[in-house]
Amino acid sequence: MKKILAVDDEQQNLEFIKSIFEDDFTVITAADGEEGIKKAFAEKPALIILDVQMPKKDGFTTFSELRKSSETKDIPVVMLTGIGKKRGMHFSKEDMGDFYGSQPEDYVEKPIDPKKLYDIVFKLLS
Repeated sequence: MKKILAVDDEQQNLEFIKSIFEDDFTVITAADGEEGIKKAFAEKPALIILDVQMPKKDGFTTFSELRKSSETKDIPVVMLTGIGKKRGMHFSKEDMGDFYGSQPEDYVEKPIDPKKLYDIVFKLLS
């Protein structure tokens, strides 16, 4: 079974993501970017679902570090963010590509639409 790494500082979001994918994938979780990077190297997931706003290491920094390593640079990343609704700021994968020199495979706004997230992940992993 393919592994998905979900990185989010909110436990309820991790449980929600697990519930969406647990029938089809092994879901590994991490509570912040530092733990997420460690688990990405240790577990070699097929895909990473990465929250933007987290303590210790935010999603943008985590994404950038994952893309710089030859071991993790090819793992597809789907970014999750609630910042658009909270602050009226909107990001796109193209914006990230311009800033970081690499872009995530997709971007999903919170609150998470489970069908949309599942469809994105399923497409990326099939």
